[in-house]
Parts: sequence; structure tokens; C-alpha cells
Amino acid sequence: MSTPLITLTDVARYFDVSPPWLNRVLEREPRALLKAVDGVSFSIGRGETLGLVGESGCGKSTVARLVVGLYAPTRGTIEYDGKTVAGSAATREAAARQGMQMIFQDPYASLNPRWRVVDIVAEPLRVTHPSIGAPDLETRVGHALEQVGLSPADGEKYPHQFSGGQRQRISIARALAGEPKFLVCDEPTSALDVSVQAQVLNLMRDLQRSLGLTYLFISHNLAVVRYIAQRVGVMYLGRIVELAPARRLFRVPRHPYTRMLLESVPDLSLVGKARAAVAGEVPNPLDPPPGCTFHPRCPYANERCRREVPALVSLADDVQVACHGVIEGRVPVDARVGA
Repeated sequence: MSTPLITLTDVARYFDVSPPWLNRVLEREPRALLKAVDGVSFSIGRGETLGLVGESGCGKSTVARLVVGLYAPTRGTIEYDGKTVAGSAATREAAARQGMQMIFQDPYASLNPRWRVVDIVAEPLRVTHPSIGAPDLETRVGHALEQVGLSPADGEKYPHQFSGGQRQRISIARALAGEPKFLVCDEPTSALDVSVQAQVLNLMRDLQRSLGLTYLFISHNLAVVRYIAQRVGVMYLGRIVELAPARRLFRVPRHPYTRMLLESVPDLSLVGKARAAVAGEVPNPLDPPPGCTFHPRCPYANERCRREVPALVSLADDVQVACHGVIEGRVPVDARVGA
């Protein structure tokens, strides 16, 4: 991996979802904490794309909001371009985060319907460069629209005059207007049909090559992540359970949960072959199981898994896994030929 642009170290975010104080006193109930993210650590190299996958509610979007500063971490530190931007020693300079932007999931909800496109794309520039002149602002907005395949004349239109794919291009143009180094993409193609998804993904890859961008790409769609990411992190109940190069992860998944996710993907080559589905459902995040939180659904779990939380351990080939069974050799290697 190249020099890290952003590094998360033991980052956690807890939400207090307790009933009002009087209710707790009368009903004698303790405070309730939702551990949305519970000790996530990873780095993203300059010019790299890290994909983050997992079931709904595993904490992927919370990680995205922590990175861009929409949430403050309960513990841990976030370093961006050599500066600590979140944590006990966080830099208080507003410029520390100016190289970050975020592309949101729903292009229909992330754009103000009352604003013209030119105002939407210009908003980050007005915030980060308050002294910018009108001619320069117009030039930069037009350039941002051209970068995503739109015309500067489209700036006079409103969001409702565009299709879903074009709206997402406007969202990307808004993110690019401030010339960021790092983009957090929170399921940017999930609200689009398949053909438009391909166009947006190809656009993002082209922009990455031409501008040297770094991506944190969050998605439920494993095929999309496999196409765009160089490395993939798999999350389960607020923790990363496997982190590996994309080709390695899809060909030789090590964690039983990663295997479960890949088994859920339709594959014509596996028609007629037995597939062992993992039983059970995602536990209640307000009352997670002790030890490894995946142990109630894992066919390889033993007593150690039920009482001891596994650490994220480095293996060969730049693979990291948080699983006692993998470390002890109880989980057989599952190589997927042709994957």
C-alpha cells in the first residue's frame, strides 16, 4: 500500500438511546448504549480505493460520517494527511478537513430542489473560499460540471430536470468543486439502475486516474466493490472482521462471515451444488453476544469464541482477520477457483 492519506485507529462511536431519566428511575433500567462502531482501525493509501461492505446496520455509514466529521468519535483517533482531525489531540484548524468531500447515497434527497445546479455545485467553494470572485466561481463550477460529463449550461437548471444518473453526477461535481484529495462515497450507486450504475462507476474510476483521488467506497453490492476497490474491509456489528486485497478476498475469503456474504451472491456456476447457508439473524446491537459477535451464526464457533473478542490479526498476503477459528486452523481455507 502507498503512503496512507487517512488512518483510523481504534475508532468507536456510541449512541445513548436510553429512555428519559425519570423513566429509568421508575422502571429501574440502566442506560442503553448502541455501539454503532466499536474499535475500527484501517488506513487508505493515496490514490487507493478501500471498499467497505457488510449487512445493514453494521456501522458502515457511521464510519463514513466519522471520517468526514459529521460525528465525533467516542474514542480513537482519525489522522488525515498527517494531521489528527478527530480524537484527543485533534487539530482545530478548519483547513484540516478541506481535502475531504462526501457523495451521498440518494441523489434525489442530497440536492436542494429549490436551488439551481450552479448554486449547488458552488456551495463548497463559497464555504472554503469566501473571498472567491464571481467570474472565478463561475469558471470553476463550469469546469466541475464538465468533469462529470455535463455542460456548464446545465448549471441554470434545477435538480428535478435531470435523471437519477445525472443527479448523481451533479453530486460528484459538487464534491469535486473544492478540489479534494479524498472522497467518501456512501453507496453512491444504490439508488440507480444497473446501466446507470456502470456509467457512474466508470466516471469515478476515470476521475480517480486523472485527478489522483482517494476513495472510501461503501456499498452493499459486492460486484460493485469488486469492480472499483483495490482493498475490501468487511464489517459486522461495528467491527472489521476481515480486511484484504479485493482479488484475494473474493478468491480466498477467510472469515466465515465473509464466506456467508459471498455465498449470498447468485452464481450460475454453482447451480446444482449444495450451499451451506449460515443460520440465524443479526443479533440486537443493543445487546450483542459476548466474545465474537458472530459466534451464534458461525458453524466453527467453540467456547473461546463465546467468551473472548477476537483481535484483527495480520496474516500473509496483506490479509487481516478477526477470527479465533482462522488463527487456530479450525476454519478450512476455501479457495474459489475462477473467482
